[in-house]
Amino acid sequence: MEINKAELASAAAVSGNSTPQELRGAEILVKALQAEGVNFVWGYPGGAVLHIYDAFYKQDTIQHVLVRHEQAAVHAADGFARATGEVGVALVTSGPGLTNAVTGIATAYMDSIPMVIISGQVPTAAIGLDAFQECDTVGITRPIVKHNFLVKDVRDMAVVMKKAFHIARSGRPGPVVVDVPKDVSFNKTAYNGYPETIEMRSYNPVRKGHGGQIRKALQLLLSAKRPYIYTGGGVLLGNAVQELRTLVDLLGYPVTNTLMGLGAYPASDRKFLGMLGMHGTIEANNAMQNCDVLLAVGARFDDRVIGNPKHFAQNERKIIHVDIDPSSISKRVKVDVPIVGDVKDVLVELINMVRESTQRPDEKSLALWWETIEAWRSRDCLKYDRGNKDVIKPQYVVETLWNMTKDADTYITSDVGQHQMWAAQYYRFDEPRRWINSGGLGTMGVGIPYAMGIKMAKPDSEVYCVTGEGSVQMCIQELSTCLQYNTPIKIVSLNNRYLGMVRQWQEIDYEGRYSHSYMDALPNFVKLAEAYGHVGILIERPQDVEPALREARKLKDRTVFMDFRTDPTENVFPMVKAGKGITEMLLGSEDL
Repeated sequence: MEINKAELASAAAVSGNSTPQELRGAEILVKALQAEGVNFVWGYPGGAVLHIYDAFYKQDTIQHVLVRHEQAAVHAADGFARATGEVGVALVTSGPGLTNAVTGIATAYMDSIPMVIISGQVPTAAIGLDAFQECDTVGITRPIVKHNFLVKDVRDMAVVMKKAFHIARSGRPGPVVVDVPKDVSFNKTAYNGYPETIEMRSYNPVRKGHGGQIRKALQLLLSAKRPYIYTGGGVLLGNAVQELRTLVDLLGYPVTNTLMGLGAYPASDRKFLGMLGMHGTIEANNAMQNCDVLLAVGARFDDRVIGNPKHFAQNERKIIHVDIDPSSISKRVKVDVPIVGDVKDVLVELINMVRESTQRPDEKSLALWWETIEAWRSRDCLKYDRGNKDVIKPQYVVETLWNMTKDADTYITSDVGQHQMWAAQYYRFDEPRRWINSGGLGTMGVGIPYAMGIKMAKPDSEVYCVTGEGSVQMCIQELSTCLQYNTPIKIVSLNNRYLGMVRQWQEIDYEGRYSHSYMDALPNFVKLAEAYGHVGILIERPQDVEPALREARKLKDRTVFMDFRTDPTENVFPMVKAGKGITEMLLGSEDL
């Protein structure tokens, strides 16, 4: 049965005939994706999903992207979701297809990314009999998904897909796995149309914050002498960026973003103190520790942000915590005013209350607080040897990239390690959803697939993957996918010949015992890029950094791999060691 563009408008309904259509489970699945407005699916075929792939062959509204490894399928769908705010969709087969996808699923789960992962399963009669390419998908993924389904009856296919998308995108977003046995995808049933709405008695996330709690928050904020606004990825996920900016500008209070929240407030604005946490700025961390009223929005006080909770609790402060997920509130830090609700809705209500109130912030106290903050900021904790003409400083590469692209429509992805922190510190994000990285799980290898997923969704944007020679090799086979689907991304590899963050910790905590952190058998990345059909550039001198980036930008229709040979001794500072408080920072090699 053909499913074409003419039918897309009626994907949610039974067309023409008064009698229901007889469709296979795979065809219903595709109808469901069409009704949900899905444009891209990243996947890799295998025996258990061949009926689904056959259904894809018979339609032309959804583009399937064939990756080279299932992990990359989930990462690419994840990057797409992070950049667009839409639900990302990946498709993998049973057994190793699913287990290869687990890292991608866990990555999305830790960062609350809306995704639906469709996995094949052996026929229902073979489940539990150790059939070829069988694994317990529901059991394996249960700890790393928001929810998962095993579709045992083809008649349930449409409603399960509706539930999966609803759960993935509502409340605190997250990945949902739909496991489809092969016989279920083949069997036929009467298709009565895709459900327009869904009601789930056991799942009904709260959206509206408690009015009384918001009023308490208002009183605390307006009477604060040293106020601080701390925001995380929840502001981006909740599409509450404009509301946050309005509130900060209305109050004139200092603000910080977590690694996952960068871009929620413009980095170029003076009220932004920089990223906070393990590699945050002095001013951001000291303000966090010394404020008297803290407004936390869509953030979770994780270990990389506040360091040692006992140290954080030493200073008395009032904490207001706004989050869609009640389980995140008072999980690591006891708060005074919990507000469960959609961050956008809560901020709108809070803004209205501020405007209606006759009370205004204490200008004298606020001025003194800003004087203290500016004294911290004057220490310039992100300074580095900008004048070095002998070796490329990695920070310089990122700063140069930012200066070139800050006025362009640009997305930056990263892998995980030193390069990730330098990108977060030195690329000053003014807009939301432009910084795409793995925060919670810290997954190496995400950079290229993220960039691929974004470039599919944003073909006219510039997409850069900032990576290292260690991380990039974990999904480097996706350079083949970039060629096949013409996704001309730019790869900025800060190649220091070490697993840099591991080496840094070994230098600081293990007396320089560099156990298995040196990469002494690296490929020729230029030739490797060329072998995949792309452009490779080797950059070894500081004076060649800017020309190389300019050349790469000119090659708009080509994927370019830039191998920057950077200083192997450079460390990420500031740094808070494990177990220390956020104000116990190492600011440079002189502190070691």
